This record gives sequence, structure tokens and C-alpha cells, in this order.
Amino acid sequence: QVQLVESGGGLVQPGGSLRLSCTASGFTFTGYVMSWYRQNPGKERMLVAAIAPAGGNTNYADSVKGRFTISRNNAKNTVDLQMNSLKPEDTAVYYCKATPLSTRFSDYWGQGTQVTVSA
Repeated sequence: QVQLVESGGGLVQPGGSLRLSCTASGFTFTGYVMSWYRQNPGKERMLVAAIAPAGGNTNYADSVKGRFTISRNNAKNTVDLQMNSLKPEDTAVYYCKATPLSTRFSDYWGQGTQVTVSA
């Protein structure tokens, strides 16, 4: 059974920090690019950050570059998103995504975790 379970969301004040975690199971974790997306009501889901299977390459949305850091631990099948200097505009549901390197496999999505940045 494939699972991607996000945790770590919550309410934080502007300028604060939060660390999201995604725990994967049921598939070969090292064969997938891992990424974080976020979505607000009425808007399209957008890529926040992505990391290569071995963790050697990362990329970020311009809006979070320098503030967010994505990392993965292949021994634990986890991917994290460290979010610093949070802004109200970062408020969204954050989703963990697994994208296979091979077309013989499927994409997987987590259920999402709410992040609210507000005073």
C-alpha cells in the first residue's frame, strides 16, 4: 500500500519557522523525485520545491528561494521542507508528491497539511 503522509503544519506568526515532513512507504523511494506543492482556494496547485532522488539537485519557486529548504533522507524514506521567515502569502495546504523517473510507475500525492501564517 502506497502512502505519503505529511505532518508539521499549523499556525505560525509572520517571520516564524515551520518544518514539514513527509513519510513515504509502499514504493521504491530512491526511484522518485520528491517535491512539495501548495494550493490556496481558487488557485492552481504550484510547485514549491523539488529534490532529485539522490538529493544532489534541488529547485525552488522564486517566491520561496532563500527562505525554504528541501531535504530528503533515503534511509528513512522522508522528505522535509524547512520554512523560515514565513509570510502570510505562504498560507496554503502543502502537499508532498512523488514523481517516478520511469514511466512504468505512477505519481503519488499525500493528503496535504495546512500551513497558516497569521498574526
